Amino acid sequence: MKPLFAFMKKEILETARTGRLIILVLLFALFGIMNPAIAKLTPWMMEMFSASLAESGLTVANVQVDAMTSWGQFFKNIPIALIAFVLIFSDSFTKEYRSGTLLLALTKGLSRYKVVLAKTVLLFSLWTLGYGLCFSITYGYTVYFWDNGIARHLFSAAAMWWLFGVWVISLVVLFSSLLQNNTSVILCTGGIVLLAYVLRAIPKAKAYSPALLMNVNSLLCGVEEANVYREAVLAAVAFAAIFVVLSVLNMNKRQV
Repeated sequence: MKPLFAFMKKEILETARTGRLIILVLLFALFGIMNPAIAKLTPWMMEMFSASLAESGLTVANVQVDAMTSWGQFFKNIPIALIAFVLIFSDSFTKEYRSGTLLLALTKGLSRYKVVLAKTVLLFSLWTLGYGLCFSITYGYTVYFWDNGIARHLFSAAAMWWLFGVWVISLVVLFSSLLQNNTSVILCTGGIVLLAYVLRAIPKAKAYSPALLMNVNSLLCGVEEANVYREAVLAAVAFAAIFVVLSVLNMNKRQV
């Protein structure tokens, strides 16, 4: 276990030393602040532009904002944060191939499957850290300005989106173990996510598409219950596990 812990320590220190950890924290903290801030400033911005819009013949009615407006911003902005996360960490394996540090770790007795597990755990942990930070800041400010009680199934909706992020990151792990550069990793990951999104348009496949976890507005409004997402949750968990296993199998056969 010592080589595994040493490798994980190296990964954490490298993430901090390269500034990625700071970027991650600042990025998710910024989005966490922006969500309620945009909601709070919306009436003021609409009032400011009302005069110029009136000259064009457009009338702006009074805009009412509440906790749902803030959480609507959260679920609009978190996809951008996930994309940024993928861009930042898409070279998780490929940089090891280029630098030769992976070969050095393997010669010191670290098993290949432990490399995959260490990087997977680190990525999942960083995503959880960033997502949790963004959610907590948004939640705190939303409670301060409005009543969070009108947001139905809030924590279930947040859990759905967190799980979707885990599924996407498992794709990054898989393609990182297969491909040579992070550009290919990004393109392939984006392609699979797009495919999952397209499957939502097929009635028989919609319930099993992990992309369904992105559509939480009806859950947040109380129109649907969490059990509607049961098949999508099971599919996301199963596929994420399969992707990690495939990453291990590929790493065991790969020449480094």
